[in-house]
Amino acid sequence: MLRVNLRLPVGAMLQRVPVSALLADKAMAMAMPTVATGGDYRARRSVHGGGDSPSKWRKPEAGRLKLNFDGSSRHASQSASIGGVYRDHKGEFVLGYAEPIGAATSSVAELAALRRGLELALENGWSGVWVEGDDLSAVEAARGSHRRPRLGRAEEDLRLWKEIAELLPLLGDDMAVSHVRRGGNRVAHGFAKLGHSVPRPRVWRGVPPAEVLKYIQRDAGRK
Repeated sequence: MLRVNLRLPVGAMLQRVPVSALLADKAMAMAMPTVATGGDYRARRSVHGGGDSPSKWRKPEAGRLKLNFDGSSRHASQSASIGGVYRDHKGEFVLGYAEPIGAATSSVAELAALRRGLELALENGWSGVWVEGDDLSAVEAARGSHRRPRLGRAEEDLRLWKEIAELLPLLGDDMAVSHVRRGGNRVAHGFAKLGHSVPRPRVWRGVPPAEVLKYIQRDAGRK
């Protein structure tokens, strides 16, 4: 597994890199098999922990970063936002993100939150990450499952599902994926809620916003 450098500049914001450029650069460097080429890649994608979905957040092992993601859709206003967080094996905050995405369903928001989290891993050169969310359909997308979204889903869901499938092989063959209950995804949910109030995409490094700090501390066992 690629060991990650966690010395991140405080308060810096990521400049968004086009996904097409990430795909081209990584594909040439890694020559990894894509999800569409067969079952080998899917077979190597682990389901971390196994068993029933936990209700508490779990720390990753040393050398691995963990991504928790979430989407938020307000039915009254039809506005949606996304958010997510990366933490290390001590439960320390590494990076968080939030942004509004306009009118969207909750399923689109969940998939968009996952896609953005994977993009950030590529932008930072992180591989072998542990990905976790509380939406079963988005978790299936992260696993690179053969199962497509059920018939009748909107075109936007299908597009996001495909884009996620294209990103997965670029993140290494030891990536882990798991489902967690809502109580174990509180920090990601907090970032998703922040996405409704920020005017543009935001990324936090090193120091989290105050709105999620208490949940990070609780997950890390410090409060």
